[in-house]
Amino acid sequence: MAAQLNTLLRAAYEHVCPVPPVAGAVSAVRRSVAAVLAEWSVAPAIVEDALLVVSELVTNAILHACPPAVLRLSWVPGDGARIEVTDAGPALSAGRSLAGTDPDEHGRGETIVHALATRHGIRVHPGGVTRWAELAAC
Repeated sequence: MAAQLNTLLRAAYEHVCPVPPVAGAVSAVRRSVAAVLAEWSVAPAIVEDALLVVSELVTNAILHACPPAVLRLSWVPGDGARIEVTDAGPALSAGRSLAGTDPDEHGRGETIVHALATRHGIRVHPGGVTRWAELAAC
């Protein structure tokens, strides 16, 4: 009975946001996530890390994958946040790079996500790829 009550008290919150493949999408998704995390009363330190992870995963989906892309954000008070971005799969064939990209401005996103997340990964499934990261609650 106590376990059931504990499970009921630890409500999970969830937010789903489409990621349009257009300029300005990253900042729009960040603003949406910031508003949702504020509504959920998430600690500022977690919000800051979550917004950085969202930026990196959404940017990756826009630059390197085929649309559509969707962000899923979940929060369990006391546990933490899970951020997932699902896209339709790679836009470039293996071995090709994006022409005109500045290596000083790209290529660090995965390292940033790994540094901030307690767990992270990639799941390939029919119809796409999901990149995810979990952030522990303070």
